[in-house]
Parts: sequence; C-alpha cells; structure tokens
Amino acid sequence: MTAFSAPIAEQIWDMKYRFKDAGGTPIDETVEDTWKRIAGALAAVEADPKAWEGKFYDALADFKYLPAGRITAGAGTARSVTLFNCFVMGTVPDSMGGIFDMLKEAALTMQQGGGIGYDFSTIRPKGASVMGVAADASGPLSFMDVWDAMCRTIMSAGSRRGAMMATMRCDHPDVEDFITAKSDPARLRMFNMSVLITDPFMDAVKADGSWDLVFGGQVYRTVQARDLWDAIMRSTYDYAEPGVIFIDRINQMNNLNYCETIAATNPCGEQPLPPYGACLLGSINMARLVSNPFENAATLDEGALTDLVATAVRMMDNVVDASRFPLEAQQAEAKAKRRIGLGVTGLADALLMVGLRYGSEEAAAQTDKWMHQIARAAYLASVELAKEKGSFPLFDAEKFLASGAMKHMDDDVKDAIRQNGIRNALLTSIAPTGTISLYAGNVSSGIEPVFAYAYTRKVLQKDGSRTEEEVVDYAVQLWRDLKGDAPLPDYFVNAQTLAPLDHVRMQAAAQKWIDSSISKTINCPEDISFDDFKEVYMAAWDQGCKGCTTYRPNDVTGSVLSVSQEASPSEVPAQVRQEGEGAEVVYMSEPLDRPQELEGATYKLKWPDSEHAIYITVNDLVIAGHRRPFEVFINSKNMEHFAWTVALTRMISAVFRRGGDVSFVVEELKAVFDPRGGAWMQGKYVPSILAAIGGVIEKHMVATGFLAGEGMGLKADPQADVVAINGGPRGKACSSCGSYDLRMVEGCMTCGSCGYSKCG
Repeated sequence: MTAFSAPIAEQIWDMKYRFKDAGGTPIDETVEDTWKRIAGALAAVEADPKAWEGKFYDALADFKYLPAGRITAGAGTARSVTLFNCFVMGTVPDSMGGIFDMLKEAALTMQQGGGIGYDFSTIRPKGASVMGVAADASGPLSFMDVWDAMCRTIMSAGSRRGAMMATMRCDHPDVEDFITAKSDPARLRMFNMSVLITDPFMDAVKADGSWDLVFGGQVYRTVQARDLWDAIMRSTYDYAEPGVIFIDRINQMNNLNYCETIAATNPCGEQPLPPYGACLLGSINMARLVSNPFENAATLDEGALTDLVATAVRMMDNVVDASRFPLEAQQAEAKAKRRIGLGVTGLADALLMVGLRYGSEEAAAQTDKWMHQIARAAYLASVELAKEKGSFPLFDAEKFLASGAMKHMDDDVKDAIRQNGIRNALLTSIAPTGTISLYAGNVSSGIEPVFAYAYTRKVLQKDGSRTEEEVVDYAVQLWRDLKGDAPLPDYFVNAQTLAPLDHVRMQAAAQKWIDSSISKTINCPEDISFDDFKEVYMAAWDQGCKGCTTYRPNDVTGSVLSVSQEASPSEVPAQVRQEGEGAEVVYMSEPLDRPQELEGATYKLKWPDSEHAIYITVNDLVIAGHRRPFEVFINSKNMEHFAWTVALTRMISAVFRRGGDVSFVVEELKAVFDPRGGAWMQGKYVPSILAAIGGVIEKHMVATGFLAGEGMGLKADPQADVVAINGGPRGKACSSCGSYDLRMVEGCMTCGSCGYSKCG
C-alpha cells in the first residue's frame, strides 16, 4: 500500500521532495520517511524534541499539513539551503555602487533558492541629472534589465527558482514605461511586475482628477489619473502584466505598521515584506478535513482544523530557528518579527464536498467562516507559544493591537494578546501551492477553483517510452469512488467557466482574515470586454482586496490549455500552415529528423586578441516558404575552444530542433559576461565571446526573417497558429518536462503535468 492517492503525487514527491544522496540514490525510502525527516528536524529546536516529533509527524501524515516545498525538500537534509520561500531585498540606493551591491545580494539569495522582490521606485527616473557626472540617469528600467540578465544566469547554473517581483509606485515619473515594458516579449521575462497603487491615486481615478509624477520632491509632469489607470488596465488586458498592489491598504492593515514600511512583495504577491523581510510558508489541506463528503451531513471537522492549525504554527515558528539565511540582514529581520505564512489549499475541493458552488455567495460566506476559524486558531496558538518561549522581540502590545488587521479580530483574542503577548508578528498568508497540491493528490490549488476535472498526462518511463495516465482532481476522484458513474452535480464549476467577479468575491472573503496577502489568479475569458475587465480591478479595490492579478489569454503569454477537449486528427494539418507575415512558430514534443539538405550561412567571428577565428554555421528548416533555425555548427582551430564549442553546438542544435520560440537562446548567450573582460566590436561593447556568438546567431535570425530585429523577439506572433507536429495539444511546451500543459495559476505560469513554475 502507498500513501499516495495518484501516480502523479508519487512522481512529484520523487522528483522534488524525496531526499537523495549526491549520486541520486534515495535516502527517503517512502514518503513516511520524508515526514519523519521533516518532523525530526523541526522538533530538534524544541527543549524536548521527543515530545513534539510524533505530533509533528501526525500533522504531516496523510498530507493534512503541507509545508512549502523548501521545507519539505530541505528540512533535515543538512544541506546549506534556506527553508524560507520569500524574500524582499533591501531598499535600492539611488547610486551606481549601491545598485550593484543590491544586485550581488539578489544573486546570493537566488543562488540559495529564494524568490525575491524589489521596489525600483527609489531609482531616479530616466533623463534626471546625475550629480558629479556629465550624464543623465538611465532610469530604473535599465537596471531592471541587468537584474533580469543576472537571474537568467543564476537559473542557467541550475538554481530551482529564479523568480523576481518588481514594483514601482504609481507616482514615479517612469511608471508609464514600467507599465508597458513587457509588451516586448523578449524583455524582463524573469520578473513579475506590479504597480504600487496608493489610496490618493484611487481617489483621483474615481474623481477623474489629475495626478503628479514625482521624484525627490520634484514634479516631473502631471497626467490624468484615469488615463494612467486605463494604461495599466490596457497593458494587463493585452499582456497579463502588470498586476496592481494596493500598497496603502497593505501598510494600514499591517500588524507591524508601527515599525516597518512595505514597498514590495515576493514574486507571487502573497507576502508583502519590508526591506530584508523573509517569510516561510505552509498550507492546511482543507480537502482532507471534510467528513461525510457529498452527503447531506457533510461538514468540515472544525475541532481537527483548530488542532492542526496550532501544530502547524508551532512547526513554522521552529523553522525560523532551524533555517539558514542567505544574508545576515535577512536572519536578523526574520528573528526580530518571526513572521510566518500559514495558508490553505484544497479549498475549492472542500467546498464541493460540502455541496457549495465556488464563487457563490454561500461559498464566500463559508470561506469567511473557515478562514476566520483558522485566523483565531493561529493567533491563539501563537499566544500560547509566547507564554512558553516569549513574544517576538519588536512586540508592542498597544501599537500591535491598533493596526488595521487587528481591529476586526475577536475581543477574546485581542485580550489574550494584550495579556500574554504573541510569538509571531504575522501568521496567515495564502501562497501558490501548485506543486504541493499535486503531491497531495491533485487537490485544488490554494483558494483557486478546480482548474480541470481531469486531463491526460504523458509520463516518461525509464526505458524511454511514454505512457498516458489520467490525472483527476481530488474531489472528482472522490465523487467517482463514492458515487460511481453518477453525473457531477451542477455546483461543480472550474476555472474555465467561472465568472471573473466570482473570483473576486472569493478572494475578498478570504482576505478579511489573512494578515498578509493572497496569491490568486482571476481567469478572464479572451472575449471579455475592456470595460468588464476594468470592473474586475475596481471590484477588487471596492471589496477590500490587497491586490489583483488577472490572466486573459494574450499574444505574448499565450492561451491557457483547454483540457476538456483534445485536437482531432483533422485539426492537425499534415503541412504546417502559415498565417500572415513572418516565421511560423512550431512546437514539437519530439525533435524532427534532419532533412538531406538545409539552407544556411557561415559567419566568421574574430575575437580581439585571439589567434584563430571562430566560424559559425546556422542552418535553417524551411516551412511553408519561411525559414527557422534548425542547427548550429561552431568551429575553431584553437584547441582551447574545442570542448565548449562542441558542447555549445550540440546544446543549441538540440534546442532548435525542439521548435518553439527559440529566440531566448540568443538572449541567454548575449547575457553571458566574462569576468576577465569583454571587447569592443564594431563600436559596441560585447561582454564575452559567448555573447558575440549569440550576436552572430541573432544577426542570422534577423536576416532570414525569423526575428524582426535585434533584441525584438519573434517577427510573428508566437501564439498565432501554434501547431504540435505529432498531433499533441496546442500551446507552449513546459520548459521542464515538455508537456503542453501550461496554465496560469496563482499569478505564475505553471505546468499541470510536472508542477514546474518559474515561481518555484
């Protein structure tokens, strides 16, 4: 017998969370060994570890409490990794030296696996004068490009997480450029981006008033607030970014508003954090706590929920002491405030089990009740910890209780805090749970609706063959087990059919009792009108949300996979079609065989101070009269170059033969810098010989029409008429497993097959 309820759950555990030695031999023989490892590591900081290890194990067993992936994978392994998921870095100084000091800190944090957030509002706008230098400032977006390149470099070195969040205030003079930056499909791809929206700005929007763009006390220009709001909405409608963060509301509601100011969040937005703030995450699996599911007597076991929350709070508080930190400043910040982020997953499944339609007023009311109970239990558990271990060092009872979040807390909880203190400054957050939800049996993710009732997943076997298996939502599978072939009730809804304002209603219901914030994606249909789309954001503001993230299928990020239907053979043409101008974009789950003849060109690259030239040949595949790169050959007489040129030849050719938008190869190569220094070539500084090779390949792509121009990405719309050669579903392939199962979940594009997302 196995604890896993679905094959995908065991595969996710083996791939992401199972402890293995350096050679790949499993140390965790079973998932029970994983639970024992975590329980032992978190109990080790207790005065009496044995007294708590069993209690912690019971909370983990049957996937009832799900620590975030960093804890599950790292606790008890003795590896030098952080168990914290989220970091906001220090305030970026408005100086060249300070900016690059911050860049170094970001690299060190991501190297250990942390997703980071930055507020770039502190950098002077483009064109502003620079004291002591006869030049104008290049502006915050130019430095964001540097951060983006650094993040791609860290990821190419094998880091699991490379996600970043960039924020900018709505009154910064460069905010309009910030809003439209990601309309370029090749720019700032490692960032999620959000505009910090203030209360006065929203007042000006509603009043159709003017709005000053200011830096350093100087008004650079004045715009109409509603025009700026519409620009944010239009960019988000067209490109799914930027999101909006209601920053004044976050600071007003913050329990710690007396000792910190927040200006940024972690990559998915559920953790607004101060400079050097860090937070760890974990989720209560609501789907495992419902008794008598799908019956008239169905109910969530509130006693079990309260007990589980109390244990989870203690475990998470112990992580603060058990974890390593990339930077000393992050450790000091975490221990001064002992912030934790306890959330939920499987909420939509739990609602289905008790007979409620996600998004309905009844479901929102039930969500409010459940989240209220979790908040009560978490705060009271933290009070009990304060009695035993002391309050967090910066605790000030009267100031803490005067915060916006505490004003609607129950009087008995506030009295307990006033009398005994509290161990953790903030306790609740709803984080992305895509991977751990799969690991727990494909429960619905976070507070999101069920994405799909079922879909087919191709699984790579050890012998190289692929098998197909059905992946079924946890609640749907439970219905089948209990009710057989009986049709699903009409209260079953999923993300594909849910009205956007129903999403907002659920987010607002949960937000009332969450002292941090919520990672949630409001899926919008492609044909939603612009006015209706804007109404989603205004509803989020009016209903008390702390931010809003939507996803509407668009030209840059593509369409969400339709999982309810599969393409018929007639929908997959034998000859790839071409619509409009430019190069066809073809996504292949298997590489094409090489034709006998290919068209190509050879380029000579002479690197300064090098004795021998490098010759680069790029051959193209011709499809429907249009050329796309198929293979590369790199040759040199310099034997010092032999190994890496052969490796580069093989790797780039392998990527090209897989198809898709391969323009990223150029960007990756161009971002590589040589610590020994680059060279000036044709009046332009090139940071390394690899960057020069990338420039040659880009030149070829432009010449053949595959790219529109230098740094401009694909000439044609990368999602127009995307075709899977071998008859698979349409859409972009996952960069981790190759499956065509990408979906926007909780603010991050996520693979439903392997759980991969750039946000971890």
